[in-house]
Amino acid sequence: MWNLLKYSGNIAVLDESGYSMTYRAMHEAGKALVNALTTSSNGDAHCLVFSLCDNVLGSIVGYISFLNGRVVPIMLSKDLDEDLLLRLYEEYKPAFIWAPVDECKRLLFKDLEKVYVKYDYALLKTSFSSTTQLYPELGLLLTTSGSTGSPKFVRQSYANILDNAQSIIKYLELNEKERPITTLPMNYTYGLSIINSHLLVGATILLTNKTLIQREFWNFFREAGATSFGGVPYTYEILDHLRFYRMELPSLRTMTQAGGKILPELHEKFAKYAQEKGKKFVVMYGQCEATARMGYLPANKSIEKNGSMGIAIPGGEFYLIDANGDKISKSFTTGELVYMGRNVTLGYAECGEDLIKGDERNGILETGDMAQFDDDGFYYIVGRKKRFLKIFGNRVNLDELDLMIKSRYNIEVACAGIDDHVYIFIIDASISEKIRDFVVNKTKLNPLAFKVLVIDEIPKNDSGKILYRELTRYYE
Repeated sequence: MWNLLKYSGNIAVLDESGYSMTYRAMHEAGKALVNALTTSSNGDAHCLVFSLCDNVLGSIVGYISFLNGRVVPIMLSKDLDEDLLLRLYEEYKPAFIWAPVDECKRLLFKDLEKVYVKYDYALLKTSFSSTTQLYPELGLLLTTSGSTGSPKFVRQSYANILDNAQSIIKYLELNEKERPITTLPMNYTYGLSIINSHLLVGATILLTNKTLIQREFWNFFREAGATSFGGVPYTYEILDHLRFYRMELPSLRTMTQAGGKILPELHEKFAKYAQEKGKKFVVMYGQCEATARMGYLPANKSIEKNGSMGIAIPGGEFYLIDANGDKISKSFTTGELVYMGRNVTLGYAECGEDLIKGDERNGILETGDMAQFDDDGFYYIVGRKKRFLKIFGNRVNLDELDLMIKSRYNIEVACAGIDDHVYIFIIDASISEKIRDFVVNKTKLNPLAFKVLVIDEIPKNDSGKILYRELTRYYE
């Protein structure tokens, strides 16, 4: 995946403690880790590993090592709920787990053999060594809505990952002088795409778990000379409240935004700030099903095309289809957005047996987003076809959220909302706080995103299907 020796003497990663690792050292670290894995699995490197992610050295060493060694990681948050992790463990039967040493005390891991320990991470051998068959070109598995415990993953090939990273390099004009700072989780497709693309050009990734509201983050940002960061709409809302525009950040060159549609007024603020300060503000569009990125709004169009997610990335193509599946040729006409490109992933996996499947999409992705294009060919997202929301950059399936709550409390429930705001409708006021706490605990998402509303009756049609549209009046 990456020719690490090409940039042998460059610093690959620098963490907030001051520890750095060169590309050569990363190459050697990868050889040692994969050797320990193959020695423990009878020489078979192409096996499945649960990688519990964090923005720390051990996590990124594992990720780089696995992809370069053709080990297939399932990228999961290290903070994933124990019950959800167990469910996935039993479904996918990984041969190994790569986890922070501190996480090895989990009940699920306590009897597993540690076959390698380095960088505060441990490689744990499970009893599932040879039970899961893998498609030869399967490189990586990422969840689309794993915060709700869904067993569904996106199957990404090595070619998908490489093609998308190369495209990102082209439109962002990345080079080895870049120093992106981590503001997004590694198990999130947007955060991972930043790592993938910058490693290809020999850049230095600045690793931190500090948040934007912590002074230590900005101290590290300045001391390490960060040149870029990425953020979801909520990130930019926080920056707006922090009076980001007054900060002295001479090293900053590029700000990118994805993970949902940013408010037009906020888009305008950051676009104007970037123009005044000689920086770039790049709005992007993507989905895990297309590896990461599909569209981008060139920085020089950021003010003129406020509200647009832009044009297709290099090597990709957009078009719209109507309800009959026919292409739409007239501007300002709403249709479903379809993307074509080599970064369109293989398909989904909903169980371990699905990991042997090949390419089911053949380079074409119906995104589920409704969009229009203007007379200049710039696209604008106007809605969604299915019941997904982006919650601070994390895609959440509302149907799965309904099921999770029903399974736990055996009550009538209907989840609806808009990006960054989930409204949970119930008819029993006595458990409203319990439900909110349960959802926050299970999803590990910001509590501000969830609100429980008690209503007299969940609206349904004659066949018993919930009329979600009627619920909009409670939050519009």
